[in-house]
Amino acid sequence: MPRGARFMPRLVLVGIAIALVGSTVAVGGAQTSNGAPVVVLEIEGPLTQASAEYLDRGLAIAARDAAALIVVRLDTPGGSIDVMNRMVQSIRGSRAPVAVFVAPRGAMAGSAGTILVLAGHVAAMAPETALGAASPVGAQGEDLGETLAAKTREILKATARALAGWRGETAVALAESTIDEAAAASAEEALAAGMIDVIAEDVEGLVAALDGQRVDLGSRSVVLTLERVEIRTVAPTLIEQLLQALTNPNLVFLLLSLGVQALLIELSSPGGWVAGFVGVVALALGAYGLGVLPVNWFGLVFVAVAFVLFVLDLKAPTHGALTAAGVGSFIVGALVLFNSPGTPSFQRVSVPLVVAMGAVMAGVFALLLTFVLRARRQPVAVGTVALIGRVGEVRQRLAPAGQVQVAGELWAAEIEPRDEVVEEGARVEVLDVEGLRLRVRRWDRKAG
Repeated sequence: MPRGARFMPRLVLVGIAIALVGSTVAVGGAQTSNGAPVVVLEIEGPLTQASAEYLDRGLAIAARDAAALIVVRLDTPGGSIDVMNRMVQSIRGSRAPVAVFVAPRGAMAGSAGTILVLAGHVAAMAPETALGAASPVGAQGEDLGETLAAKTREILKATARALAGWRGETAVALAESTIDEAAAASAEEALAAGMIDVIAEDVEGLVAALDGQRVDLGSRSVVLTLERVEIRTVAPTLIEQLLQALTNPNLVFLLLSLGVQALLIELSSPGGWVAGFVGVVALALGAYGLGVLPVNWFGLVFVAVAFVLFVLDLKAPTHGALTAAGVGSFIVGALVLFNSPGTPSFQRVSVPLVVAMGAVMAGVFALLLTFVLRARRQPVAVGTVALIGRVGEVRQRLAPAGQVQVAGELWAAEIEPRDEVVEEGARVEVLDVEGLRLRVRRWDRKAG
């Protein structure tokens, strides 16, 4: 065998080995640049238990995927201190660095949101955003008593000092002023005070700005390697979106209105189940929203009075007088429930919406009363008289006498005219009832 021929198999094997090594290096390089993703969580609206659950789920996903960085994009007017504390603990307990990013333009981190920004290992804001106004209020949105307010304020200030102490005295002073004086700061002012680390236009810009930066995680520090990193957004589940939507006072009010109207429709014409089912579900969802929102429970007294007045007008119609009083009571109850003094503006119900829904409710019950009155004025047909005009089926040949089934019962019958014969299975209409015998005629589908 020629020497060149002997070396050909070896050259082929060497080529295959080089190709395999090259492909392995290429795959390894791809995993190095994209293996540790940036996980983005988006929290919008008031901070609620649904927000805290979403944050915990997102942090768990980031830990599973060994994320290089977690970005919490925040736009909130605030929330309860209990929820805030839970979310702060979740962020500080994350093994991956967490950047709390107030974005997009026009967003805010108000009240409890300010403390969340300080809780991040990295704090960032987009241009034209703001944070602050972190003075404590009660669970119902009201001003706290002097002693309780002082205690709560001191606890929040201690939390702010613990989270922002490493940022310097200027940052701590600004953080405390947001609690003591309800002060607020723009992105530029917060950056100048050292309260945040960077201003970025969007998540991509934030990731680029943090690439190569060292982040302190308390027990250790890491250098962020974010070049060509994959950015993954964890979307809220349908349940999380629903529970978060139920923090909208306008939606909660609409659900309560729908529930009341659906139940009253069921009471006015019992026997169906759709209206009752819809009413119960709507009221259940509305009740959850009431449990989350800062409401004045005294308003429910007026809503209950309105419900009683509606029922009374259906049972003993007063030509709409009780319905009008019920609509007025419902409107007053809604405003007391959602718009009591001290309730934050973002948790108030729209007054035009309440008035409009009151008008709709009045129209619905005016229609219901019309049907109820019309039904009461009609003579009630009972016994055999109710059979006249009913259509039945011939069960025994009518020639002229036989048997027919009408309204689920078997009757003796005679056909009119008497010289006509009607075979079994044909349809007939009842003309009259003579004792226990029916007089019928052939039923014409077109005429009927």
